[in-house]
Amino acid sequence: MKKLMFTLVAIALVSCQETPKDNDMALLEKAQNIHEKVITIDTHDDINVKNFTDTINYTQRLETQVNLPKMKEGGLDVAWFIVYTGQDSLNAEGYAKADANAMAKFDAIHKLCEEFAPDQIELALNSNDVRRIQEKGKKVAMIGVENAYPIGEDLSKFELYHQKGARYISLSHNGHSQFCDSNTGEKDNIWLHNGLSELGKKAVKEMNRVGIMIDVSHPSKEAMRQMIALSQAPIIASHSSARALCDHSRNLDDEQLQLMKENGGVVQTVAFDSYLNTEKDKARSAFMKKLYVKVADSLGLPWYERSQFSSLSDDEKEAFIENYPKVMKIGNDLALKMDDAPAAVSISDFVDHIDYMVGKMGIDHVGISSDFDGGGGIEGWSDASETLNVTLELVKRGYTEEEIAKLWGGNLLRVLDEVQAIAKRLQQS
Repeated sequence: MKKLMFTLVAIALVSCQETPKDNDMALLEKAQNIHEKVITIDTHDDINVKNFTDTINYTQRLETQVNLPKMKEGGLDVAWFIVYTGQDSLNAEGYAKADANAMAKFDAIHKLCEEFAPDQIELALNSNDVRRIQEKGKKVAMIGVENAYPIGEDLSKFELYHQKGARYISLSHNGHSQFCDSNTGEKDNIWLHNGLSELGKKAVKEMNRVGIMIDVSHPSKEAMRQMIALSQAPIIASHSSARALCDHSRNLDDEQLQLMKENGGVVQTVAFDSYLNTEKDKARSAFMKKLYVKVADSLGLPWYERSQFSSLSDDEKEAFIENYPKVMKIGNDLALKMDDAPAAVSISDFVDHIDYMVGKMGIDHVGISSDFDGGGGIEGWSDASETLNVTLELVKRGYTEEEIAKLWGGNLLRVLDEVQAIAKRLQQS
């Protein structure tokens, strides 16, 4: 099935060129063959529990950027579905509300794998599971937790999350948590912990003991430094890019990249336009912002900017998240036909970051992520159905099959193996 879907994608890619050159065809065929052989892993795909019901779920080709039909079309083997909770007040009431949200998302992922589509997708807990499931021709689900805020102050919940399938956790998101400072502190230079809190230091040790990868994509630079100093295991950045190419606090600077290399970790380059090319993104965003408002207005739907999101009610947030893919798709389709639309951030910009980080850290420390259904998506890789295009661009840049296999998931699985081996040793001692 995977090979058939690739053939269809390949035909679509070639047919858009009026006179395809022999070299283009050779590159496409090479990319297709490599893409079929390697295990393709995307480490960050957000979910909405409304798409995990008996009547609406990922067995259908929904407007979401990720679902089973689109994964099959693009040859995406493994999706890390994200248990995300936004930052709120650091008190018992806030923790309880966040915990309910997290549990609902854990349950949704399990329902997809165990009730809705057990014949199409399985939950993997380690690298052996990934390979076993992929070899059976099924898609693979894995679970990451974006923001440990729902854990509250009960460190035993790290083990509970592990039992539910979580294999990486970020100790903060956009806003300082009870565990550590967030990258967002750069905006006003206001910090809560100056890195990790005492609870956060204990959390690092507990994640090492349990066997959960530590994700530093959202925590502050100082928090990251302290995590690396404390952790006995390598860490990951589940969806970040190179700050030298795009000066955003969510990206990692050269010092951080060196720390990641020395730690043995991996940075999963993210296909998020504002983290890839600031100049192109600003021009395109200003144009698209007006276009999205027009599309939403024509559909009778409310539309908000990211800066407004934290002030919305839960119902408003849910309605916006539900309608976001629809408005985005219509707007993007319209922009393709508009001569005055500024150039979009593309796969070329994305692989520029991969090139840069490979140059700084080496091929063993770089990976791939999309942040689909959480704001990610670029021209050429706008959803999972276009995943082959990433491999095609890597082939064009001269990456070998072995190198592409590492970038698409080999490096990430190597870190997971090391984290789990260290956890086993710690538990035995």
